[in-house]
Amino acid sequence: MVTTTVHILDTAPRASVPLLEDLIRTYGRLPNLHGVMAESPGLLEAYLHLHRLAIEGTAFTPEERTVVWMTANVANASHYCVPAHTAIAHRETIDARIVQALRDETPLPPRLEALRDFTLALRESHGRPGADAIAAFEAAGYGERAILDTILIYAQKVMSNFTNAVFDTPTDIALAPFAWSPKASVAAQ
Repeated sequence: MVTTTVHILDTAPRASVPLLEDLIRTYGRLPNLHGVMAESPGLLEAYLHLHRLAIEGTAFTPEERTVVWMTANVANASHYCVPAHTAIAHRETIDARIVQALRDETPLPPRLEALRDFTLALRESHGRPGADAIAAFEAAGYGERAILDTILIYAQKVMSNFTNAVFDTPTDIALAPFAWSPKASVAAQ
């Protein structure tokens, strides 16, 4: 891991300051992930743009979006993003059993399980899911738009999950109630 600064308004590069000010207005605080990303204004801006598009620009329901986010977070062992998206899921009133199943990697209802399986197939195949994975996804009622929307959300998660892994982003105090650790098999990788 690399040591980094968790920027605040006074230490951030000038180009990141307006983005951080917007975040403080939105959340009432500056999340540590964004403070780390602020070192690269382009990364921070791209991440925030993809986050907005994940919410406003996909055809997924909040529950389906949570499945993609959390599947990526858990598979990538993101100590920061699992609690963050658990908090988001609670705020969006996603069924707590769904959130817990995602955190624990236990079965979901069939349609959501198909979405998780497809997200994992994208990850594990480096974007080349096989015909069987695509057929199973389509059999669950998903189509081309859902494939593309999954790619969009996964791209957003690569930015945050990798940032957290490289820089060991400290988990915000506000996220402490949602702390998470990966299974031993994932942590050993």
